[in-house]
Amino acid sequence: MMTTHVRIVGTGLIGTSLGIVLTRRGYRVSLEDPSPTAVRLARDLRAGDVSGGEDHVRPDIVVVAAPPDVVGQVVVDSLMRWPGAVVTDVASVKAVVLSEVLAAEVDPRRYVGSHPMAGRERSGAAAARADLFEGRAWVIVPHDGSDPDAVSLVRDLATSTGAAVRVMPAAEHDAAVAAVSHVPQLAASIVAATLRELSEPAVGLAGQGLRDITRIAASDPRLWTQILAGNAGAVREVLRDVRERVDDVMTALDTLVDGDGEGALATLAVALEAGNLGHARIPGKHGASPAAYGIVSVVVPDRPGELGRLFREMGDAGINLEDLHLEHGLGQPFGIADISVLPASVEPLRAELTRLGWRIHD
Repeated sequence: MMTTHVRIVGTGLIGTSLGIVLTRRGYRVSLEDPSPTAVRLARDLRAGDVSGGEDHVRPDIVVVAAPPDVVGQVVVDSLMRWPGAVVTDVASVKAVVLSEVLAAEVDPRRYVGSHPMAGRERSGAAAARADLFEGRAWVIVPHDGSDPDAVSLVRDLATSTGAAVRVMPAAEHDAAVAAVSHVPQLAASIVAATLRELSEPAVGLAGQGLRDITRIAASDPRLWTQILAGNAGAVREVLRDVRERVDDVMTALDTLVDGDGEGALATLAVALEAGNLGHARIPGKHGASPAAYGIVSVVVPDRPGELGRLFREMGDAGINLEDLHLEHGLGQPFGIADISVLPASVEPLRAELTRLGWRIHD
């Protein structure tokens, strides 16, 4: 890896996180950003060195981590600037970038799109983490003219971060992320927006369900405006389906409020059941369905070390934690830990934790 030189253009959250993990893996990493402050911060976080942007610094691979509205042009510029380098980008929309590359007078064989499905509500280099990509999907998006060696180099880079590599064409990728990422972001923002005029006592009733649904509503509006604009067609198609489902529910509710309610309950039940079926398809640990696990709910006192003690005593009992969801008690000095385990471990875990004095929440 020491002979592979990676040039990262853009030192925000993704670029800096990538620089940190690749440096630790033994790559030579150099950094570039229009903001001198941003690039120096990334350097100080050990994401790579700042070589001043000299053109004689010849990278093997250039990773463009620029904002979505300029990433296509930066990719084209990078292909022109370093004619021997493979160029990839980490933008969350791929078709629009590919179109810009194919329309430019550059060698498109050296371009391979990619998209790490990782991020945080916070942005910027200060939020960077070396483990940001660990266990996350990283989509490699080659086009028909991509050189196989270029694809392999981008794949190796993604694998080095601990990510799970997937390969998709650009159009398929954009349709997929519209459904699993872009529309959920819009939905979270729309639901969170309804809270603005709610009274303080009403907001105070918020439980973990609302927190789960609206967590990503705290994301950067400027960034997401650019992402949605770049993937407008695919997002529109998913939203049309969502609108049809919402219209069905609204009609059912109108019938309950203003009519005799006939057929309304069936419509609501069908909508909720469809949600159950869709949720069951979301992969859990090792790609397994969450339905493959049983859940034990444990009352955890809000004191230092209690959660660690719970995990330790589970380990002592020889029971592996598959997943965890923690809900804080409203105004109470405890939380509820929903522990996912293999079905055969549910009753042994309940019995052992009860014996050790833990309260099991039914």
